[in-house]
Amino acid sequence: MKRRGFLLRAGLLAGAGLAAAWPLPSLAADSLFDASFPDIEGADQPMKQWLGKPVVVNFWATWCPPCVKEMPDLEALHQKYPAVNFLGLAVDTAANVRKFNEKVQVSYPLLMVGHSGIERMRSMGNRAGGLPFTVVYDAKGGVAQTILGQVKPDELEQIIQGLLA
Repeated sequence: MKRRGFLLRAGLLAGAGLAAAWPLPSLAADSLFDASFPDIEGADQPMKQWLGKPVVVNFWATWCPPCVKEMPDLEALHQKYPAVNFLGLAVDTAANVRKFNEKVQVSYPLLMVGHSGIERMRSMGNRAGGLPFTVVYDAKGGVAQTILGQVKPDELEQIIQGLLA
């Protein structure tokens, strides 16, 4: 009996420690939509302006090949689903993004999170801080799905359709 009590207490403590070390995506969502980031021209853009519709937030960088490869897919979905807001949060510099945008153009907003984007992604459940990282939110800012790595357009489209149904 003593062993069972010890294991139960140890399990509860371990669970509490994991909960503290593993932030819930919904809590990170609140802080994301409370934030503002500059666009490529330097104008501050409050994230909450995109609530009211589902939002696809894609963390990316100009130096990340899978990020660059998925941009045409994200652009195509952005064009296909005007009832969904798409945002690119660049873990990069504005100068790099402006130069990149001359070659690879997208019609959705590109905002600068810089290198602090790595910590922000980690707080959103991307423990490795890897790119690309996409978070799909419902219209109220609740996390519907997170995707680490290059998006699969068909899978992302299913998620979007589910939010619009």
